[in-house]
Amino acid sequence: MLLVVGGAGYIGSHMCRCLREADLDHVVLDNLERGHRAAIGESPLVVGDIRNPAEIAAVLDAYPIDTVLHFAAYIEVGESVRQPAEFWTNNVTGVMNLVEAMRARQIQRLIFSSTAAIFGEPHYVPIDELHPVGPRSPYGDTKLAVERYLDACDAAYGFRSVCLRYFNAAGAAPDGTIGEDHHPESHLLPRAILAAMGEVPPLSVFGTDYDTPDGTCIRDYVHILDLAEAHRLAIEHLRAGGDSRRYNLGNGAGFSVREVIDTVQAVSGLTVPYADAPRRVGDPARLIAASDRIRADWGWVPQYPALATLTEHAWRWHRTHPHGYGV
Repeated sequence: MLLVVGGAGYIGSHMCRCLREADLDHVVLDNLERGHRAAIGESPLVVGDIRNPAEIAAVLDAYPIDTVLHFAAYIEVGESVRQPAEFWTNNVTGVMNLVEAMRARQIQRLIFSSTAAIFGEPHYVPIDELHPVGPRSPYGDTKLAVERYLDACDAAYGFRSVCLRYFNAAGAAPDGTIGEDHHPESHLLPRAILAAMGEVPPLSVFGTDYDTPDGTCIRDYVHILDLAEAHRLAIEHLRAGGDSRRYNLGNGAGFSVREVIDTVQAVSGLTVPYADAPRRVGDPARLIAASDRIRADWGWVPQYPALATLTEHAWRWHRTHPHGYGV
């Protein structure tokens, strides 16, 4: 049985849908601090926090767990700069609590949500798994720290893990029933949609003089369901006795800020209000993933690579849920 930690969040809830569709038994552990009970549908939920070892122990003792998926990190870069202690406690100590509880019960398989933020300023693009690491925020620091901790646990204890490094997760379930609901929302695609709907203030386009075709930053967007499929492949790999792996997940193609705005306008029929603003410190011109390794090893191929498709799915969610799960 699978334990989905943080399963009521954006990525975790789409993972739970994937598991239900694949008839894979699972249970969710989530403190509902930033997740939503309505997002997980019929998946069973245990309310608990990985910062509390007793609550981890309770769920591991109550269910026959053999593999754990972790989606319970704090993710906002700016918040990590303002509140580093909270990020290190939740993102690192929480994982250590989880791993120690797993090891005490001979559960030796973990799939961890990592991030492109471990790489920092790119030395080259597309970014492959051999790219030097150099996080530029406490958020990136915490994710890299966990990857290194898991490497050490593998070497010392044979504890096996798969770390999947997302670039820009985007989109929603195609039927529009679950999607992205952060408060506040900082990701570009949902922010552009919500700004067009009048639900949030106009966008700021940070930097229009980059060395890119239209002068704005380029990012690699990967559909949330393609991320879920990569996790499903990771489950198969670890359950078959596979070794620890580290993979970058992206489309291998980037879209600029202006392209995202134009696509939202085309899909929604609305105008996205925005204003040009100075560059933000530390924003690279391009962040694009090289995902050749996972494609070659596991046959992972994104099924929703087009920006228009990502946008259509996200628009379907936000149009019917303008206030998220609060409707």
